[in-house]
Formats: sequence, structure tokens, C-alpha cells
Amino acid sequence: MEVRIENTWKQALQEEFDKPYFAELVSFLHASKDAGTRIYPPGGQIFKAFDLTPLPEVKVVILGQDPYHGPGQAMGLSFSVPDGIPAPPSLKNIFKEIEDELGVRMSGRTNLESWARQGVLLLNAILTVEAGKAASHSAIGWQTFTDAVIKCISDNCSGVVFMLWGNFARSKKDLIDSGKHFVLEAAHPSPLARGAFFGCGHFATAGRLLEAQGRAPIDWKL
Repeated sequence: MEVRIENTWKQALQEEFDKPYFAELVSFLHASKDAGTRIYPPGGQIFKAFDLTPLPEVKVVILGQDPYHGPGQAMGLSFSVPDGIPAPPSLKNIFKEIEDELGVRMSGRTNLESWARQGVLLLNAILTVEAGKAASHSAIGWQTFTDAVIKCISDNCSGVVFMLWGNFARSKKDLIDSGKHFVLEAAHPSPLARGAFFGCGHFATAGRLLEAQGRAPIDWKL
């Protein structure tokens, strides 16, 4: 099966693309679109996280659950929305934590592409969603695929900082070799966590861990 995705990922994940579950997933998406169902993000952005962060360049993984399901929000990067779209509550809290940890002032921009281009894989465990219906594509096969992505990073990279926020993300911990990577855990940045995310220190910690390996830290300021 031909999948349009950045070449290093395509080579690493070709076995997944060739499996029956992935063909069924693609067929489901095509059938839904043909039936007039609106799906986010647009087709060309489904693999955007991979296109902006090739496998050899992954330094940090921030794992989300599924795309935003409101109009104009989802853009293929976890937690990110296009500039000009109001920051969702979780993203606001992420920015607050960065400001508090690093003593910087965020610009109000909401597009996280600059993080992705520095090596932050902004990965949702589920890569598509039906408009207005959160988690509507949670059972069509995406989690099988993204579990393989996490395992692929664990097997093929070293010294990656995984940020796992909330119980869903933390449930992926067993896919990661903690002997060669760094796993940071915290509450989810959603307001539903009642502020438990604040003070996690993950952004400053990631910088220290990358610098200790002789790698450039992420410039989190937007």
C-alpha cells in the first residue's frame, strides 16, 4: 500500500502499512469521506507530525490522544492549532507551564510547527476524528499503528525524552525502553486535572537531558 509520509518513517513503518488492519483503516476513512462525513485533520495533514520530524531527528515525543474535533483546529500535530485559532484549554496550560518553568513570555501563537522542526514529535495516538465527535476513531486501528510508532522510536533511537501526560499517555510507557530513553510522567494539562500538571518541570528537564547528551535543547518559546 502506498502511503504518503516522510521517507525515513515510510521505510521504518512499511510493515505496518502492508498489514491488513491498515488497509481496513484506510478503507474506512475513504468510505466515511465518500458518505459525506467530515473528518479532521484534512487528508494531507494526517501524517504532518511525521513529515516535520523525521525519525532520525526525534529528540522529544509529546503524546496526545486524538485530534481536536472542532472546525479549523486539527492540523496533524498533537495539542497544536493553526495560528489565528484560539488556544484550547490544554494548550493554554502548556504555555503557562513553559512560562513559569523557563521565565519566558509566549507570543500567543498556537501553531507548534517550530517545535516539530526542532525534533519534537507531536504525536496523537489516534490520527483522525469525525467532526464534533471526540474519540470517534479510537477503535479503527490507529492505536495499533501509533503503538508501532512508539516502539519504532524506542528501538531505533536513543536518548529520546518522552513526555507522557495523563493516564492514557502513561499507559504507553511499556512500549518504551527506559534503559535507553527518558520517560517523564505528569497529569494531563487539561483543566479537568485541576492544575495537577503545573510544576511538572518537563520542559526544563528535557533541555537538561538533551544538553547532557551533547544535543541542542528545544527552544520552546513561540
